[in-house]
Amino acid sequence: MARETHRFVFSGTAREYFGIWIVNVLLTIVTLGVYSAWAKVRRKRYFYGNTALAGHAFEYHARGSQILLGRIIVVAGFAIYNILITAAPIAGLVVLVAFGLVFPWLLMRGIRFNARVTSHRNVRFDFVGGYWGAARAFGLAPLVGFVSLGLLLPVASRWTITYVHGNLRYGGRPFSAAPSLGALYRVWLVPAIIVLAGLAIAGAIGLSLVFAHAAAGGLKLEGAESAAFIVVLYGAILAYLVVFGLASLVYGAGVRNVGYSATLFDGRHPLASDLPRWRYAFVAVSNLVVTILTLGLMRPWAAIRMARLHAAYTAMTFDGPIGEIVSVVEADGSAVGAEYASIEGFDFGF
Repeated sequence: MARETHRFVFSGTAREYFGIWIVNVLLTIVTLGVYSAWAKVRRKRYFYGNTALAGHAFEYHARGSQILLGRIIVVAGFAIYNILITAAPIAGLVVLVAFGLVFPWLLMRGIRFNARVTSHRNVRFDFVGGYWGAARAFGLAPLVGFVSLGLLLPVASRWTITYVHGNLRYGGRPFSAAPSLGALYRVWLVPAIIVLAGLAIAGAIGLSLVFAHAAAGGLKLEGAESAAFIVVLYGAILAYLVVFGLASLVYGAGVRNVGYSATLFDGRHPLASDLPRWRYAFVAVSNLVVTILTLGLMRPWAAIRMARLHAAYTAMTFDGPIGEIVSVVEADGSAVGAEYASIEGFDFGF
């Protein structure tokens, strides 16, 4: 049967989005942050509505009240924690541990909420992941990556991809994800080299400073000499953080490519991502620089630029005539989507 490949298309413009963004910012300030929930809805509806696959745009159905309720719960939780940690430190620590145990559940509920308020061709998405999968993907995975000094980071990434992609549903039909560990290690290699090189350079600068001052008569620093030492030392630390951030961007783009390209819809329709890693890093860094230099006014341009890049390098291949495939999914998914309206819940904002 014929296979049809369709690229995602993003048609939004910076000029259009700037109007939405500036109103969102002003109303959020005037309402002391309350309007931010509705601002998020407006923002997502614009980006979803301008992202299309096979000629049909996505839709975002959340309401501002749902997002506001989730944020109130989170803010109230943090307020209770701060009061307890001040008045009764032991109780505060107990609450912190409890929050750590609940956090994966909150993330899982947030992913489920965002899936259920998203639709394509009037068919809703869903997410069926459970608590223990979330605990492994969002709790254990970062810990494994950190404790192993990054050596097991691809393993952690695989857990997260498998959990998030493999538990998605569209019209009741499943997505599946089986990323190759070898592919993840291949995209990990270059960022790992970058991090090690940055660490070696920063370490060399630090040691040279220590040896230079030791040779000059000790490590006691005063006046201009002390200021120069601090400037160079913090400059080395800042440079390493920049290098680490660059490596993270390159690795993130690689993981995206592996994750999407290992995902199937309904067991036969593959997704694909071929995002250029260095171009992605350049766009992300230049977006940040431009946004800072313009005091945030170019943030809409940066967001549109990134959305267009993501869409252009993401595709889906339909194994068979797309019209027949979609008609079957629409028939099955309309009844499933109707059930979500009353059980969407709310977004915790993580």
